[in-house]
Amino acid sequence: MKNGKLPDQKKYFLQFDKNILFKVSLLIIFTAVLNVALLWGQAIPVESIAGSFLISALLLLILYKDFIRYKPQIKHDYKLLILIGILLSGNLIIGRAFFYVLQGFSKFLGTFDPYLIIYAVPLAVGSMLAALLIDIHTAIVFTVITSLLAGLWLNDPLYSIFIFASGLTSAFGVIRCKKRSAIWRAGFYVSLVSVSTALVISLFREQLFTTNSLIAAGFALSNGIIVATLVSALLPLFEYIFKLTTDISLLELLDLNQPLMRELLVEAPGTYHHSIIVGSLAEAAAEAVGVNPLLARVSAYYHDIGKIKMPDYFVENQVVSVSKHEKLTPRMSSLILLSHVKEGVELAKKHKLPQVVIDIIQQHHGTSVQTFFYQKAKEQHDSLTLIIEEDFRYPGPKPQNRVAALVLMADAVEAASRVLSDTSPSRVSLMVDKIINHCFIDGQLDNCELTFKDIREIKTHFVYLLSSMYHKRISYPGFDVENENTHKKPAKAQALK
Repeated sequence: MKNGKLPDQKKYFLQFDKNILFKVSLLIIFTAVLNVALLWGQAIPVESIAGSFLISALLLLILYKDFIRYKPQIKHDYKLLILIGILLSGNLIIGRAFFYVLQGFSKFLGTFDPYLIIYAVPLAVGSMLAALLIDIHTAIVFTVITSLLAGLWLNDPLYSIFIFASGLTSAFGVIRCKKRSAIWRAGFYVSLVSVSTALVISLFREQLFTTNSLIAAGFALSNGIIVATLVSALLPLFEYIFKLTTDISLLELLDLNQPLMRELLVEAPGTYHHSIIVGSLAEAAAEAVGVNPLLARVSAYYHDIGKIKMPDYFVENQVVSVSKHEKLTPRMSSLILLSHVKEGVELAKKHKLPQVVIDIIQQHHGTSVQTFFYQKAKEQHDSLTLIIEEDFRYPGPKPQNRVAALVLMADAVEAASRVLSDTSPSRVSLMVDKIINHCFIDGQLDNCELTFKDIREIKTHFVYLLSSMYHKRISYPGFDVENENTHKKPAKAQALK
């Protein structure tokens, strides 16, 4: 009691109980919504309602357990849990709404079997949104659960197969989606697969050569069009409400005509050029280690936007021989350089950049030391003055994911390459090894889950790209830049022998 352990334990168990209670509440709420969506409008006994509720709860538990295995952090990410629940239940509600509308339309016409309209119900919407908003693994498991629920709804196992095929097609159709038109391309694939699956089901039912199979194929063809339309409308809404960043959003930030990038070009052209090169390095390394290359390039483009505030204090933007830091103390110079991270975060928030990019801006120096000003401070002060290394460190935090680590390393490597007088591949390789090894030894890569194999791949791609950037050129006759009068002398063509 005296050492305070019991109160801490009570606090822990209280927090633990709150987490469990919240998750159980979510399970009950979304299970009830799914149950209503499955059984709405049907007169069935209480036992069937209870059984449907328990089946839905079991499927949601399986979904949650898979997420815990694949994404352990989901235990504390309530926003993601709510998003998944809304996608699953909302998808089924939208499907039921379409079913009732189309069913009323078919009864009004009265020329075909109303049951055939199930092939137009767009249950693949949820799978496509899950792939775009979360990831492909989530979309696959989501599709399995949705197909089982759809079969339970209509008591038709063949319909589960139809939903499974169209759902997987929609999910895989938007992997690495680079522009919004890709959603319509995926919708086209959904239509093709839906038509094929509907015809196979008709064959199984011995109805392939009947009018019903043609009607089923027609409804299945419209399925992909409806899916693409709904996803195009709902995706921006989910991005805004849940503050999520998709590849489509990132692609829009790659436009160099964005106001922030144009301001960087005008105010700090050296930093702008540096950021473009860092983007190329980070993107190549990201592809090699299996992380999102688009996020790596975008984050690299914006990582130094804080230098817009005081561009002349950064060496890549200095056009005069005398540095502004000559008149400042090392500590003051260090504070100016440290401030560009804070300024970058503020600018990013002002221009409403995605949170994942803001985090990388904050982490792109980690807690590394400004070695130049630290050493300068030690040289200028006497032995009685205490110079603390921590005063010259960036505030951090250290990179929390692999993309942030790639931007940190690419930034350091590109900056160091500017001082190389010998740009031969062997010299570039030595420099890259030294920079990345220093990042590793300094602990900057402790929290980003990079393996030794990843680091080896990163080094290889950095060396290749930097060596290519600093390639040699031949001297063209008549264009000797060392002689200011060469423009007056025409180049002499060498006679062919």
